[in-house]
Amino acid sequence: MRRLGIDVRPGDYAVARLDPAAPVPAGLLDAAGAGLVSVTRTAEELSVVCPAERAPAEAEVERGWRLLSVRGPLAVTLTGVIAALSSELAAAGVALVTVSTFDTDHILVRAGDLTRAVAALRAAGNEVHGD
Repeated sequence: MRRLGIDVRPGDYAVARLDPAAPVPAGLLDAAGAGLVSVTRTAEELSVVCPAERAPAEAEVERGWRLLSVRGPLAVTLTGVIAALSSELAAAGVALVTVSTFDTDHILVRAGDLTRAVAALRAAGNEVHGD
């Protein structure tokens, strides 16, 4: 795997869970440029990743995540990006949540693990900015 450019994004993030039949919270997707917002629906849940201040009040919410974004765009056919990064973080004992988009991949780590995560990614040869 080639070494990657990774940006530590400012602010705290939240991971939230709502009932699978719940509507997407009003206004959640309206604010362009307000950070990463990801909404995923499965038969079991409606899951939201967003800046902590935008977390839906009616959801089960886990706050205290920090966002690391791989510099893209990456080819959709590129393989092993999340596998490589998650392996590097797992070896450092850092839990993560991932979100992939058309252009790139994003990793959320607990705020308390950010320093350790950045150190592990740099030790593996990645270029990490903004920590």
